[in-house]
Parts: sequence; C-alpha cells; structure tokens
Amino acid sequence: MSGYTADEKLRLEQLRTLRRRWLKDQELSPREPVLPPTKQGAVERFWGNFLQQRGLWRIYTFKAYNVGFFTLTKLLLPAWLVHYYVKYHLQTKPYAIVNLKPRLFPGDRILETGEVFAPMKETSSEHH
Repeated sequence: MSGYTADEKLRLEQLRTLRRRWLKDQELSPREPVLPPTKQGAVERFWGNFLQQRGLWRIYTFKAYNVGFFTLTKLLLPAWLVHYYVKYHLQTKPYAIVNLKPRLFPGDRILETGEVFAPMKETSSEHH
C-alpha cells in the first residue's frame, strides 16, 4: 500500500488551505494598520498645528527668521567689521587708542592733566 489514505489526504488539503488563508491574511490593505486614536497633550497639539504646511504661525515665524538672518548677516556683522577696522587700523587721532603709554621721566608734563611729574625721592647710598 503506497500513498496517503483518504483521511490523510483530507487533512493535508485542509492544512494547505489554512496556510494559504493565513498567508493571505498577513497582507495589509491600504487602510491598515488601524490604530486607536492617541490622546495628544497640549504641546504635541501645538506643534502638530504649528507645523502644518500653510499654517499662519509658520509663515510668520519663517518671515521673522528671514528678517533676523538678513539683519545679522547683511547689516550687523558688516557694520561691526567696519567699525573694528576703522577703530583699530585707520584712526589717526592721537591717544584715541593707546597701544603703549608714553614713558614719563621726572619733570615731564602729563598731557591729559597738565601736571608736572614729580621728581623721584633721593635714595640713600648706605647699605643695610
């Protein structure tokens, strides 16, 4: 006797159909996965509405960013660089920027105050 009995053939056929049905059930439809709605917190709701493609806040924020970026890169940084260069490299007014204080010797006149620099006290030549 070779081959399967009628009961074995029926059982194998049923297993094959069950496997096919199980594999077909694993395929997702375009509507799946169906998830339960999640309750959003206040911050998540705010960002969800804020990040919509044409939301009003998004437009105003983008405009404010552009204005700030333009102001910083096209106005403030170049103005600061020009100010720095003029202040430290081009200015020729005397004593505007003191790189090295002039040496003062006894009897010299201080330019800002007009005082005469007092002579140094005489030191004794005695040794201790």
